[in-house]
Amino acid sequence: MSDRSLFDGTGPGTDGDEMFAADGGLRPTYAPLHDALVQLGEEEFRSRSESLARSYLDQGVTFDYAGEERPFPIDAIPRLIAAEEWAEVSEGIAQRVRALEAFLEDLYTDSRAVADGVIPRELVDSSTYIVDAMRGYVPPNGVRLHIAGIDLVRDGSGGFRVLEDNVRTPSGVSYVLSNRRAMVQTFPELFAHRPVRSVGEYPGRLLAALRAASPDVGGDEPTVVVLTPGRYNSAYFEHSLLARTMGVELVEASDLVERNNRVYMRTTAGLRRVDVIYKRTDDDFIDPEVFRPDSMLGVPGLVRAVLAGNVVVANGIGNGIADDKLTYTYVPDLVRYYLHEEPILRNVDTWRLEEPEAREEVLDRLAELVVKPVDGSGGKGIVIGPAASRDELDELRRRLQADPRGWIAQPVVQLSTIPTLVEDGLRPRHVDLRPFALNSGEDVWVLPGGLTRVALPEGEMIVNSSRGGGSKDTWVLAGTRPSRVEVPTSAGTVRVVEEDAADAPLETGVDESFVADAAEREPDRALEPMPITAAIPMLDADDLAEEHEDRTDDGRTTEEAHDAQ
Repeated sequence: MSDRSLFDGTGPGTDGDEMFAADGGLRPTYAPLHDALVQLGEEEFRSRSESLARSYLDQGVTFDYAGEERPFPIDAIPRLIAAEEWAEVSEGIAQRVRALEAFLEDLYTDSRAVADGVIPRELVDSSTYIVDAMRGYVPPNGVRLHIAGIDLVRDGSGGFRVLEDNVRTPSGVSYVLSNRRAMVQTFPELFAHRPVRSVGEYPGRLLAALRAASPDVGGDEPTVVVLTPGRYNSAYFEHSLLARTMGVELVEASDLVERNNRVYMRTTAGLRRVDVIYKRTDDDFIDPEVFRPDSMLGVPGLVRAVLAGNVVVANGIGNGIADDKLTYTYVPDLVRYYLHEEPILRNVDTWRLEEPEAREEVLDRLAELVVKPVDGSGGKGIVIGPAASRDELDELRRRLQADPRGWIAQPVVQLSTIPTLVEDGLRPRHVDLRPFALNSGEDVWVLPGGLTRVALPEGEMIVNSSRGGGSKDTWVLAGTRPSRVEVPTSAGTVRVVEEDAADAPLETGVDESFVADAAEREPDRALEPMPITAAIPMLDADDLAEEHEDRTDDGRTTEEAHDAQ
């Protein structure tokens, strides 16, 4: 067996490959990992990868793909991001979260950005995500956007661009935590070659951000709960994992009750006041007195208790306007308007179909563009022009002309690739990245890494698991010196951010921290060590195929959700 046998099918790369350059040379960030994998050898690498897959299947961690139950694919080649690059990505995400937070605060109070013409009034008036009941509401610590998942892709020059924002109920962080545990248990020697920043802080950071959002509880410790639609929800395992690792209660709507503008949790000892609710239910189902009266997933009177200032819901009710794909096109302007800075992370070039000139150009170029519904998720409703038939394009043209507000268009983004194990060996496959950010009101903290999703079918550009995709562990490498990010401001000055990760937690080859932390926070609750595959959702709410009868985070079947759009 030659030294290169493991990577025979991967090189030379292309300008878009993250491990191999177009001339076949290794990119420096990946060189130590590559050498460690070569030393491991193809036979051992395949054996351990197959053991990972079997463990997922044995424990029932599967998803339905083309009518077949398969173990969720977790590829053993991690994605690596250098410390200097991550410092820029992290600061860019934090900047974007601060701008979106300012937009939500402004939109529900003064609407200055609308009055000043930064964002069109028509966009706000036509949005189905605005919740009139929340107008004028100011959260106790001013935060509406507590948890964000910002989807990124690499552009042709190798830099990251923002593909979309997720600020309602972003899913997938359970993959990040569980994938890392899987890797350190199955390939511990790989972590010995480069210092990798730990992801185990996330549950503790999440709990701290939620507690910081609490109303005044007179010196008591705030009571935080995770509200799930129930165990039949596709993302239930994620809800369970986050509740367990934070050491808080996982509740359903029937466990909560509103009394005198306060929310209480039913317990065997009687009613217990609830101060913060991390909701994993869509707004339309959260309170039947305000939204859908037939909802069995919400708490009657919850909005009334929120407006009275006695309980906080995270993420905030009414956040959907901030991740509308039409709003996305204005986020760079919102960064300049609210923060007086230039955006660190650029958007993917986008046409707004409601603009006549843009619509005319898109209609002329449908066969070469990607067209997306502004309220779509999980790859649903996307039409990739080069892969569409003439009939599909004709039908799309009719839909765009009938409802231009409901669509945007983008060029075909050639996602970067990373070597990935498939049946024929290691082959380049397309990836994206979803980092997660937590906003405490005083600081925006970005989880080092995030969810790398990989499209396993050859040539596939949509990475969602409903299209046969999987995921990779994402490694942010620790730097040897402080990383520096310079952010130009509108005043002509530069805001300098220096990140010194010297004291940041690193992976050691054994990652039990997030379970141990939860046990320390709540010693009376026994948290048994979980297997590497426990408590991860096989399909998050954004990844459901429309043709499958499954449940989204709002409790609807995918068919119902599709019909409602």
